[in-house]
Amino acid sequence: MAKITVRHIAEMKQRGEKIPMITAYDYTTAVLADAAEIPIVLVGDSLGMVVLGHESTIPVTMDDIIHHTKMVARGNKNSLIVADLPFMTYQVDPSEALRNAARLLQEGGAHTVKLEGGENIAPTVRRIVQCDIPVMGHVGVTPQSVNAFGGYRVRGRTAQQASQIVKDALALEEAGAYAVVLELVPAPLSRLISEKLTVPTIGIGAGPDCDGQVQVLHDMLGLFTDFVPRHAKQYANLGQTIRDAFCQYAQEVKDGSFPTTRESFTMDEAILAELEDL
Repeated sequence: MAKITVRHIAEMKQRGEKIPMITAYDYTTAVLADAAEIPIVLVGDSLGMVVLGHESTIPVTMDDIIHHTKMVARGNKNSLIVADLPFMTYQVDPSEALRNAARLLQEGGAHTVKLEGGENIAPTVRRIVQCDIPVMGHVGVTPQSVNAFGGYRVRGRTAQQASQIVKDALALEEAGAYAVVLELVPAPLSRLISEKLTVPTIGIGAGPDCDGQVQVLHDMLGLFTDFVPRHAKQYANLGQTIRDAFCQYAQEVKDGSFPTTRESFTMDEAILAELEDL
């Protein structure tokens, strides 16, 4: 796979080629995503829940995102690396947002940033893009607004909500976003937005008609067991596999069947004899 840039992502939409995107939070999974030729890797603030153990994405800090983005950047040399701007790192004013976006590129090694919001955040998107930092937008259910929304529920079923999501997506495109994530949006509405926008849409719980799809690594691999979102498909159940391996290891240590001579090392018996006389 050639090095992916925002230009390649735009060309994929133009060709009608679907765009896979997954999250990654460390070196090992970043290497695997690269080997699988995943074009976009997201260092999402979802790490707050699936890695750091928080109840939401809100406690995630810039230092958290930068720390994990560094790992991903070291492991993945070909995918487009997107890093989330955490809660309240871009809402105060565009200048602060620009500084934080720059940190994700300079310190973290990301290629682009992602932030949540629509019309309200469009001026900030424009300011960041004007300084040549590519921005991916995010509308529909925006997890950083979980307290305002009262939970993670589908948005866009009412005329008012649907109209606002369309306006938000168009505002992000007009502000210069190179792609827009649609999260927990009814499939027919996602199809409409995907047709209206010239930039790619990336769906998560938004139906099959988006230009691409994104999934949280821990959901698709069965690693996060607190709950399984309806929109997530488990391609493996590594959580159970790992539990079984842990149980087998613990039992073998207890009964003495691990380690064996195969996992051990030898030494010169003469040297050992000398040591016994000490």
